[in-house]
Formats: sequence, structure tokens, C-alpha cells
Amino acid sequence: MFLKGLQDKFKVKSGLKYLKEEMDKPPKSVSREKGITSIGCIVDVDNFHKAEAFYELIDEFELRPNAIKIIGYKREYDKNSPYAIQMFSDRDLGWKGQIENGYVLEFLGREYDMLINYYEEDNLMMKLLSVKTPARLKVGLGTQDPKVNDLILNTPLNDFKLFKSELKKYLKVLKEI
Repeated sequence: MFLKGLQDKFKVKSGLKYLKEEMDKPPKSVSREKGITSIGCIVDVDNFHKAEAFYELIDEFELRPNAIKIIGYKREYDKNSPYAIQMFSDRDLGWKGQIENGYVLEFLGREYDMLINYYEEDNLMMKLLSVKTPARLKVGLGTQDPKVNDLILNTPLNDFKLFKSELKKYLKVLKEI
């Protein structure tokens, strides 16, 4: 029990070191054409329970039905419980900032035109996944670290309609839609 706690502490320290190194590097460029055809969403389901609402963006941006990939973060979850979306948690943290979860590996295996970081709290796991995800445009909420996102919208976490309308407005300005 004691060794497990010590091991977890070192994993967190290793993850924080990896995150700092990745954030100090210049962002990797993704060679995708302008326009939004695929969206990845990292959602804090502890604080925002309607993660399926992101599927509304399919109609909003006239995307293919499989164009949106959502992964949810929950501080602790039961792997045997049914969830509407794929999940990861703090238990999935490995050494050197690796996230040991099959859903996360599948999520990271795709390139996205836009990554939506829909969380407010400063969380190591969600930031690690945000930094590792290959996306041309990264969008987040106002309370997040500006090094993680390209576009930051100051909308409350629980007002998804406002977030959706602001996102659409700024994507038009950036000539993405």
C-alpha cells in the first residue's frame, strides 16, 4: 500500500516534468487543410455531465457522423459501468507522462482539425492529453493555460449553447467554416 502511494507520487512528478518539457517546445504543426472536418473533444465529465452534447456540432458544422471523437475524464470511474463515451482517469497515468488506456491511445491515433479542451480545472491528465493530441487548432475555456490552446473562449462550463455559438462565430472569423 505504501509503495503504491510512493509509486503514484513519482508518476505524477514524472508526468509534470514531461508536461513542462512539452509545453516549452514549439507546437507541432499538423499539415491538414483549412476547414473543420474532424473534431476531438476532451471533456471533464465530473463537472460537465452532458458530454454527448458535442455530437450537436455534427449538425452545426455539417460534418460526417463519425467526425467527432469524444473522450471523457473522470477522477475515478468503474471500468465495468456503462458510459455513453470513452473514459480515462488518474489511474491511467504511467511513467514519463504516458497515459496507459486503450481509449486514449485510440484517441491519440487520429489527427484532428480542431481539438476542444472542455474543462476548467488545472488537471495533469487532461493537460497531458491536450498537449499530446495532434490538432491544427486547439480551443479551450478561459481558465486554462494559454500555452495549451490556440483559441480561448470565456464561457462558463455549464453553458454549452453559448460555447457553441461563440465557437461558430470565431471559426467564421478565422475562415474555418
